[in-house]
Amino acid sequence: MKPEMGRTVRTFEATITNQQQVRDDLDQLGWAASKLWNVGRYYAQKQWDETGEIPDDGELKAELKGHERYTDLHSQSSQRVLEELAEAFNGWFGKRRNGDDRARPPGYRKNGDSHPRSTVSFKAAGFKHDAQFTRVRLSKGRNLKEHRSDFILCEYETRPDVDLTEWDIQQVRAVYKRDEWRLQFVCRTTIDPEPPGDEVAGVDLGVCNFAAVSFGGESVLYPGGSLKEDEYYFTKKKSKCDDSTSREATRFDRKRTGRRTHFLHALSKAIVEECVKRGVGTLVVGDLGGIREDGENGEPRNWGDHGNLDLHGWAFDRFTTLLTDLGVWAHRRQPACRTWVVRVRGVRYGCERGRERCGEHSTKGTPESRHGWRR
Repeated sequence: MKPEMGRTVRTFEATITNQQQVRDDLDQLGWAASKLWNVGRYYAQKQWDETGEIPDDGELKAELKGHERYTDLHSQSSQRVLEELAEAFNGWFGKRRNGDDRARPPGYRKNGDSHPRSTVSFKAAGFKHDAQFTRVRLSKGRNLKEHRSDFILCEYETRPDVDLTEWDIQQVRAVYKRDEWRLQFVCRTTIDPEPPGDEVAGVDLGVCNFAAVSFGGESVLYPGGSLKEDEYYFTKKKSKCDDSTSREATRFDRKRTGRRTHFLHALSKAIVEECVKRGVGTLVVGDLGGIREDGENGEPRNWGDHGNLDLHGWAFDRFTTLLTDLGVWAHRRQPACRTWVVRVRGVRYGCERGRERCGEHSTKGTPESRHGWRR
């Protein structure tokens, strides 16, 4: 029996490079989304007062389809706003059912006479992607169009390791963050269920060498020196700021996070590609849960000043998540062995002890140049 195809969904964020040209149009859409939210919120409150029930998203769409605010946005964008409102009410109901008396229903999106810029979602009929010129065309609602073919053409830039042509874009979101508009591409791809082979590899995670992958007779080291250098550099820069919440300090935090994310993506991609090349169908990753805690009483373990500092910024849990997302269909934990078993391309295997296959390489060695993966 042929195994079912696996699917994975990822969201990639992009910078809008022609921000000045499209900002006003995106502002209009963001404000329109807030106004439609408020119209839906008012209708839901009215129905609640009259019937004691909150309308679901189907009723909200049917009742408000003819409203002027509904046609400010593309129909699918308006539908998504009302779906989010219904989801917010469902979340509130769930919290109240679980005994959270402090939970409050979703409020109105309005500050005095002004409205915040809400996120605007564009489903398949509301956007057109041009991968060759890295731009995307976003649809306006009928009320905001100056003429029939009026639309917003956003030029964008993603991380260097992101190639949207490899993904099926399901949805595009315009998100207002840190005083500027950004794009989020919600993508899906189908993963081949056939493994590249029957081999098993083990991954040992460390600090100096972030990862050591053992393929049986050979190990590949992935130094983490650049990650440590970035952590030290940006921590030092931030310490010189007068206020840890200042714009300058926030900029350093944002840049450090971006560089760390790029490093982890590049590392996980390199490991998966190496596994495919060597015919590896299973990765066994050592489970480092609890490494920051004392095994006897659960209190924080003291690894010394230097060790505690390294562990504080050690993103091993995020790396494991990225590894399973990038080129892998699924994973499952093996409590008896304290490992993660990762199924490359969707094939299921039994449990192996990762540390026996990896050795102790990942806490030793000297980091090479940036991303200097070496054998």
